[in-house]
Amino acid sequence: MSKKPWHLDRRTFLKGLGVACMLPYFEGMAMSSFSKFVTPQPPKRLCFLYFPNGVALPPVESAYHNDWSWFPQGEGTNYKFTKTLSPLTAFRNDISIMGGLSHPNSRQLLGHIAGDTWLTGGDLRGEYKNNISVDQVAAKKLGRYTRFPSLSLSTDGGVGYKSRVSTLSFNSSGRPIPSEHRQREIFERYFSPNGASSTNERRKSLHQGKKIVDLVLEDSKKLQHRLGANDKAKLDEYLTSLNQVEEQLKRNERWLDVPMKDFDASLINLDVDPVSAPQDYIRSMMDLIVLGFQTDATRVISYMLAREDGMGFGDNFPKIALGLKGHHGISHDKTRGHWAEWGRYDQWLTKQLAYFIDKMKSTTDEHGSLLDNTLILYGSACSSTHNARNCPLILAGGNNLGVKHGSYTKFDEKHTPMSNLFVSMLNKVDVPTEQFSDSTGPLPSIL
Repeated sequence: MSKKPWHLDRRTFLKGLGVACMLPYFEGMAMSSFSKFVTPQPPKRLCFLYFPNGVALPPVESAYHNDWSWFPQGEGTNYKFTKTLSPLTAFRNDISIMGGLSHPNSRQLLGHIAGDTWLTGGDLRGEYKNNISVDQVAAKKLGRYTRFPSLSLSTDGGVGYKSRVSTLSFNSSGRPIPSEHRQREIFERYFSPNGASSTNERRKSLHQGKKIVDLVLEDSKKLQHRLGANDKAKLDEYLTSLNQVEEQLKRNERWLDVPMKDFDASLINLDVDPVSAPQDYIRSMMDLIVLGFQTDATRVISYMLAREDGMGFGDNFPKIALGLKGHHGISHDKTRGHWAEWGRYDQWLTKQLAYFIDKMKSTTDEHGSLLDNTLILYGSACSSTHNARNCPLILAGGNNLGVKHGSYTKFDEKHTPMSNLFVSMLNKVDVPTEQFSDSTGPLPSIL
């Protein structure tokens, strides 16, 4: 996969995103003078949070099992948290813990490669052929109400490379969508870009961005007939990216005259140093996610906390935060006591999830708590390091969407692919879906 097209795409994209985050467009706005009396439907949202390398699962006979196994003890509504998930105790009625789910096409893959399929269910056995991710299916439908169809966030940014991506999002062609990782740039791009500029200045900037896209498209067409098969494939990939930029520029122009929605971002640390404060770094990104939902800038967000296989900066979080090895190193360690070390880091990650759930629950918009109208999926593509089965998954939020929380459910791997969960999640947020990837139907219970 060529890196150049993505790089150029991002540069052009930055030039074009010169407008502030504002109120969403509701279909009722176009009705008439009576539209001001129409109460819009509560927005329904999806959020995906991913961590790599699986989790600590000490065998039952191990002295560490009762304390540091990621999955709870018992099943149903009477389950008991181990130390690992204990930070979620206060949110028991807001979460469902799920075991047994995975993607059938990924079960025989080396676990790290399965990370590329967490939101896609794609088949990467043999030739790399991924497909669209569930967040982008939702973005196509829910994006018509918001300034941005979706946000793709990560710790490293960009797309990484095949089998070790640094993004959770893939477009309709199965190509990775670049993620963003610098908090201040994210804030300025989506929440206050050119905030002090006049509408005319921002419109002028948008027109300049559109001209740039037109010029690049024209040059690309001239070049196309002189390229070989491989270069044509790279050019097609680039043109797909450029079309997305063009669509966003047009979207920005349509939203230009919509008044900005007030918000307070004074408590968000946009300059946190991940080298000295990884917890603050992760929570700052989560604060931006909350802001994105609160302002209805988007209704679909994915966040990759770290990459698979020790790649990227996120592998250093346990070193800096807890004085342990790197995350990938912990997952391969076989020395005495390694289960406790791995479990401690799993618990640290759980604390970040608890922070996010609490923030979503305590933050409100005109429809009440953000959490009640948002489905949050937290998890990994593996159970243990190289085993892409029995994915550790937690579904949170969505109490207004008819979700039945408070239980730990072990699903039958043979009959319930993970894509069934995605089908149910999409339908809960009013994205009618009968099938996604290799699904066999909706998910029984919970949803």
